[in-house]
Amino acid sequence: MSSPTQPMNGPAPAPYAYTSPIPVRRAHLGDALASEWTKIRSVRSTMWTLGVMALLMLGIGLAVGAVAAASMSEYSEEPALGLGFFGVLPASICVITLGVLTISSEYGTGMIRTTLTACPSRGRVLAAKAIIFFVLVFTLVTVLAGVVGAAQVSMVDAATPSAGEWLRATVGVGLFLSLLGLLGMGIGAIVRHSAGAITVMIGVLLLPLVAAMFMFSEALRSLQAALLTYALPSQMIALYSETAPFEGKGPAGWEPVLILFGLTAAVLGGAFALLNSRDV
Repeated sequence: MSSPTQPMNGPAPAPYAYTSPIPVRRAHLGDALASEWTKIRSVRSTMWTLGVMALLMLGIGLAVGAVAAASMSEYSEEPALGLGFFGVLPASICVITLGVLTISSEYGTGMIRTTLTACPSRGRVLAAKAIIFFVLVFTLVTVLAGVVGAAQVSMVDAATPSAGEWLRATVGVGLFLSLLGLLGMGIGAIVRHSAGAITVMIGVLLLPLVAAMFMFSEALRSLQAALLTYALPSQMIALYSETAPFEGKGPAGWEPVLILFGLTAAVLGGAFALLNSRDV
């Protein structure tokens, strides 16, 4: 008989085979959507930003409607739906903030490494974030815009809005703010820093309009007119009318939504390219 230290002759034992009782399949976009939905409804920033957005749209919208009702002669020839702009503009800052935080907060905490390890397809991650964010914000904003619009129309003795005006004041506003939030998400993916990306987006929202207000030189008149016409707040105003708000020139009706869609698509395309080409 061989000693205990002498190697045993013969073939090595077969490796232990394990079969998981859980079915194994390839991950797809639906899995990424489920993951992103869990994230966005679990973090406090979603509750705070969307909660404040709802308060701003409802509170300012109803307050402006009450003030307009006291001086209804100024609005009697136009539908009261345009008054919704006063609540939409400050609410847009909340949507921008949430759009940026949806992706930039993961860079701040390092969670993005876990996300991309679980889902190596970076394009799928960005697409899932964009879809979940868009559906959530579009649904909430459209409902709130409809409630505020109905309240303002009932309070203010003004012209009866047409079906097209109702559609732009609800669905159009929902699309515009959702695209604006997606633009913030794209900037957040590019900058990868929450405060920096939010600052950039606030500048994009307000700086052109503020700069135009201080252009007193005749040589800058054309630039001033362009900034006033294409500034994002001006585009929001144009949603409520068939004609451009400044001297009848510039986008109106659904055109602001189409312009913002093109800009957002370009920024998200750049974010996708950078996300695939650089380390996290």
